[in-house]
Amino acid sequence: MTVAVLAVLGQAVVIAHVDPGQLATGLGGLWRLVLDGLPPDPSVLPNAAGAVLQTVDIALVATVAATLISVPLAAAGASTLAVGRYLAGPVRAAAAFLRSIPDLVWALVFVAAVGLGPFAGVLALTVHSVGMLVRLFAEAIEEMDAGPVDVLVTSGATRMQVFSHAVLPELLPTFGSLALYRLEQNVRASLVLGFVGAGGIGFQVLSAMEEFQYQQASMLLLVLFVLVILVEMLSGKLRALTR
Repeated sequence: MTVAVLAVLGQAVVIAHVDPGQLATGLGGLWRLVLDGLPPDPSVLPNAAGAVLQTVDIALVATVAATLISVPLAAAGASTLAVGRYLAGPVRAAAAFLRSIPDLVWALVFVAAVGLGPFAGVLALTVHSVGMLVRLFAEAIEEMDAGPVDVLVTSGATRMQVFSHAVLPELLPTFGSLALYRLEQNVRASLVLGFVGAGGIGFQVLSAMEEFQYQQASMLLLVLFVLVILVEMLSGKLRALTR
């Protein structure tokens, strides 16, 4: 087993062209880039405020939409529920397809479909988030205590009644926690989507880099860092309330 693991790792290093010497050579250029970005230029902050708000709003709308779509699909994709007996396989396969395509590729698709702008970013993050949340929600349903579900099924409750009276009351905090964690990921993802014209502050970062305005780019990166930290802190506090 050890030999097999080392062989797999060795071929991965070769195929990936891992070259520490090349990294050492490039450190000089990286250091010059860092120096060119100092000190950060605060003149970009007024224009960055609107882009930051747009970035957060893209992630927020996409997360809420994906959560609302994913809850019923997860019920259909959970093998432990009667409703998922025939739908579990197809629903899981569809969700796997949605999440297997990176959100950046989805952004390119929707930019071509609806044009440049934040709406393309919302659609891209919604589709990719559905693929992730359906899996997570379905696994949470399958791992829950089956006692309440069995009691309602044997008493003649409908599938909708089983889901609304047994599954949702027990798993609503879990669903909320997973949705908040997905919101954190979507905020970070929405930054990258701006590189392909899907709105947000990422487009400003790309523009500054292309124009060699490294001091402006470094200021925008600091803004992004603060934004991500604040979102993670807020999400963590909200998740603590849902427990």
